[in-house]
Amino acid sequence: MIVLFADFGPAGPYVGQMVAALKRLAPEVDIVELLSDAPVFDPRASAYLLAAMIDDLPPEAIILGVVDPGVGSERRGVAVEAGGRWLVGPDNGLFAIVARRAGAARWHQITWMPERLSDSFHGRDLFAPIAARLTRGDTSGLAPIGDAGIVGANWADDLREVIYIDHFGNVMTGLRASVIGTDRTLVVGGSMVRHARTFSSVGPGTAFWYENGNGLCEIAVNRDRADVALGLRIGLEIEVVGGRNG
Repeated sequence: MIVLFADFGPAGPYVGQMVAALKRLAPEVDIVELLSDAPVFDPRASAYLLAAMIDDLPPEAIILGVVDPGVGSERRGVAVEAGGRWLVGPDNGLFAIVARRAGAARWHQITWMPERLSDSFHGRDLFAPIAARLTRGDTSGLAPIGDAGIVGANWADDLREVIYIDHFGNVMTGLRASVIGTDRTLVVGGSMVRHARTFSSVGPGTAFWYENGNGLCEIAVNRDRADVALGLRIGLEIEVVGGRNG
């Protein structure tokens, strides 16, 4: 299985072109579009989002990650083996949190180059072919490197920021609920948001945070859009108060 994680958005040709390239190169492989609207131009926020989703993927999955505002620059292309899975994409921090939480990761620089390489679409021309080759166990074109100098190596284990806003206006944070604890209050955008287990635990129009299906602290307003009601946006900082010290 090849799993696509990108910030292309649901409109436009880019997701379709990626899928078409993958099917041409690996026609027998299933392709799953996990997320096409990752935080735009934001590999750091995307790194925490991807890390929260990866445990539900099959252990043999190959993740093709394209959140790449530095495409065409001197940034490296990498493939990292972490937790038994391969992740392919830019060396801009996108895979740093996955690799750290896996405990043992093996980093490789992509040295293979295609005959045609667009300056602005490495996802299709460079990363997709490498992902397709990995489905066959072909690691040629990859040179092992250490983890020294990997972008994102010094990022925090959890990110106290808004990292994603879904179709309903619910707001995901880069904080794992298991790390925070239900006795904590989140302060964001001037609002204090306390924990509730489910939407039905609070009345309509009430803001709360809960542990979402990916284990992250997510802020919601029952029967309303939390992003609009609380004035929240991606990148907004979050303070954690009350309960245990930290």
